[in-house]
Amino acid sequence: MSERKAAPIALALTGASGAQYGLRLLQCLLAAQRNVSLVLSKPAQMVIGMETAEKLPGRPAEIERYLSERHGAAAGQLRVFGPEEWTAPLASGSNPPQAMVVCPCSMATVAGIAHGSSRNLIERAADVVLKERRKLIVVPRETPLSIIHLENLARLAHAGAIVLPANPGFYHRPQTVAGLVDFVVARVLDHLGIEHALMQRWGEEPPQE
Repeated sequence: MSERKAAPIALALTGASGAQYGLRLLQCLLAAQRNVSLVLSKPAQMVIGMETAEKLPGRPAEIERYLSERHGAAAGQLRVFGPEEWTAPLASGSNPPQAMVVCPCSMATVAGIAHGSSRNLIERAADVVLKERRKLIVVPRETPLSIIHLENLARLAHAGAIVLPANPGFYHRPQTVAGLVDFVVARVLDHLGIEHALMQRWGEEPPQE
């Protein structure tokens, strides 16, 4: 019997501000030759259009083709699913992703995952990842945080999720917005165990100017 194909990394983008984080993470995952299952909420597609120069098509199959060509992905390396596509592999514990990242993660999605609502594919996939004891990373982008937000994030942390806020540091002396984005993406890649060279680490010498 042939070995089962390595499970993909699931990446979900929601309607929180910070679409650049999710798009850059997708680029890095594909460049690292990882298979990716991508889910975009409808608010995420709207925010991408507002915050970036990307003009994504409307349907999952068209988005898949567009992003695969844009990032030079191999055939089948990227699969894109709609938020109501309940037959997607990541909706079942019999075919869970290797890990899942929700980046950026809205407070509505945080609440849905924290309370097991499974109202859409993003929430259901995250529920699957938690119950199957896989790694779930949520990248919330909201400020200030209410007690409701904090309690929901704490609930996710207690359930085993990694809460990795989109709070870039400055010790790597970023000169551009891209440098700030890469700081957060680098931390996500670290937690996924994926090598990168997005920035120097603490204690390393900064690049010569």
